[in-house]
Amino acid sequence: MEPLVIVAVGVVLVVLLLFATIKIVPQGYHYTVESFGRYTRTLKPGLNIIMPFVERVGHKINMMEQVLDVPTQEVITRDNASVAADGVAFFQILDAAAAAYEVAGLRNAVLNLVMTNLRSVMGSMDLDDLLSNRDAISERILRVVDQAAHNWGVKITRIELKDIAPPANLVESMGRQMMAEREKRAEILEAEGQRNAKILRAEGEKQALILEAEGKREAAFREAEARERLAEAEARATQLVSEAIAGGDVRAINYFVAQKYTEAIAKLAAADNQRVILMPLESASLIGALGGISEIAREAFDKPKPPSIRPGG
Repeated sequence: MEPLVIVAVGVVLVVLLLFATIKIVPQGYHYTVESFGRYTRTLKPGLNIIMPFVERVGHKINMMEQVLDVPTQEVITRDNASVAADGVAFFQILDAAAAAYEVAGLRNAVLNLVMTNLRSVMGSMDLDDLLSNRDAISERILRVVDQAAHNWGVKITRIELKDIAPPANLVESMGRQMMAEREKRAEILEAEGQRNAKILRAEGEKQALILEAEGKREAAFREAEARERLAEAEARATQLVSEAIAGGDVRAINYFVAQKYTEAIAKLAAADNQRVILMPLESASLIGALGGISEIAREAFDKPKPPSIRPGG
């Protein structure tokens, strides 16, 4: 029995020795090694061997990026407005030895560092700047906290503000102010629209007046041209009649008499207070005079043809 016991004890000792000698470090972690309580080296992911009973694993450090929730806290801004703000911080350990031995309670240290600088940065700004410049606030806090945490072997990758909540009465007053500004902007836009509509209407009326004036000018020009042609025609007719009278043609005299006669009858018929037209007994001679007028006109404008003489004319 004794040899079996010795063998069993030997196997157990070998297993314990191997367990104390071989260390398997998972991916994403670094282990610090201490020799008699003093840091000596860092074990990387994979299979590692240490000296048993002399060296031991001191700290198991998570080297992956970690998320740290920043709880809600009250902040007094530069213009004495009280707001509640919370956020989230992302950090990663780059130096396992520094994170293990330079600070006690790394997560709590990073959290307090972020909270302190959050109050400091937000307290140095006005409320309007806080509500409109979240990215600038996050960048300022990130720069300060990352510089402070550098000695701990920590890299602060991002800091985001989740919510900035002003007091209820301040939110109500801001809502009224925003509503007043929107109404003012709407009134301005409406006034500009009315002004533009008036301008367009005025331009349209202006163009209409211009076109109307051009039309009247064109009509007056054509009317004057027509009067000029009529005057030329009358002058030509008068000249022809004068020549006919000089040649002893009696029908020319009848032309003038018939012309005056017809003008008088036209004026008489166009009068507003005239309802009955009395034709004189000499109306037959008027008709004869009109026939003479047509004869003269044909002779004047168709000279190559011999003049036609009606019997009894």
